Amino acid sequence: MKMPKLPAFALLALPLPLLLAACGSHADKPVAKAPVDPTLVVGAPDLVKRLRIATIAEVPVSETLRVAGQIDFDENRVARIGSAVTGRVSAMHANVGQSVRQGEVLAQITSTDLTTQQLAYVRAKSTHDLDSRNLDRARTLYAADVISAAELQRRETEYHVSAAEMRAAADQLRLLGLSGSAMGSLGARGAVHSASQVTATMSGVVVERHLAQGQVVQPSDALFVVADLSKVWAIAKVPEQQVRFVRQGETVTLEIPALGDEKRTGKLVFVGQTVDPTTRTVLIRTELDNANGMLKPSMLATMLVESEPQPRLVVPSSAVVRESNADHVFVDEGQGRFRLRKVQLAEDRGGRRVVLSGLKPGERVVVDGAFHLNTERNRQATETQ
Repeated sequence: MKMPKLPAFALLALPLPLLLAACGSHADKPVAKAPVDPTLVVGAPDLVKRLRIATIAEVPVSETLRVAGQIDFDENRVARIGSAVTGRVSAMHANVGQSVRQGEVLAQITSTDLTTQQLAYVRAKSTHDLDSRNLDRARTLYAADVISAAELQRRETEYHVSAAEMRAAADQLRLLGLSGSAMGSLGARGAVHSASQVTATMSGVVVERHLAQGQVVQPSDALFVVADLSKVWAIAKVPEQQVRFVRQGETVTLEIPALGDEKRTGKLVFVGQTVDPTTRTVLIRTELDNANGMLKPSMLATMLVESEPQPRLVVPSSAVVRESNADHVFVDEGQGRFRLRKVQLAEDRGGRRVVLSGLKPGERVVVDGAFHLNTERNRQATETQ
């Protein structure tokens, strides 16, 4: 028996489910899901209670400038010692590294110039002694009315001239390094010494020696360098772009690899007033005590200069999350919602980091529990995939 055909208006009257069923399986298409924001996390109430949130603000922060430097001599405690005469080295008494005291003999120079000058002094002294006796006799004769006043004046003039010549010859011998005892012996007995002694002009350590046995030296030659190492300098060269961070009197910390973990502190005693046109740097210097002698000139050192405190925006290091090789923090958006935000930060200093970009004063940031919050963010992102 055939089913009767339904009229067209009757088909329109059928329920919608029956029409969909009649259309077959092509009507069952999946509905697209809304996109998920990977930087946003909604914290459960128990998790939010464990978080510590703080409003970030500007606080005084000192910038630390790190520059490479080295230990150097205190130039105010260095003596470059030479010979006072031209001559030949006849004896050496000091070696590099030897401690010497002021006045100690370092070397001996044999000099014909010294001999010639001593003979000149002997002649000047003999003339002066003769003129002194002549003046005494002239005064006696003048008193007896034997000679005129003009003759007495001539004798007095000769005496004063010879006295000046003797003093000049004596001064020249002192400049040539002749000691006071040798001068006395020369004047009393005419004993001529051809040897000149090179003596230390300050107490310290012989750090350089530039002579050999038999060498001919000149007064312009630096034969020895003696340094007092009880105090030394630490010097560094600051690029001109960073010199604004350094001021005389600021605290300086030195890291010296040769001393292991030991650090030294001091004050910045000098900031150069000119820029080296070749290296485009400015010289800075600090002074260090070195009574134990551990600091050696030319040792490498890293100088950390603390600048004057300036207001800077900071976050605690505990607030920072490393994600995709970058620094992030969670910003509180209220109602348990937190957004992961990328920021640029300076290096960790004392448990806090200066914000270079990415945050503004007054924003609320998760400062404790950021790691657990990031774990929850990753879990929520995985479940919605």
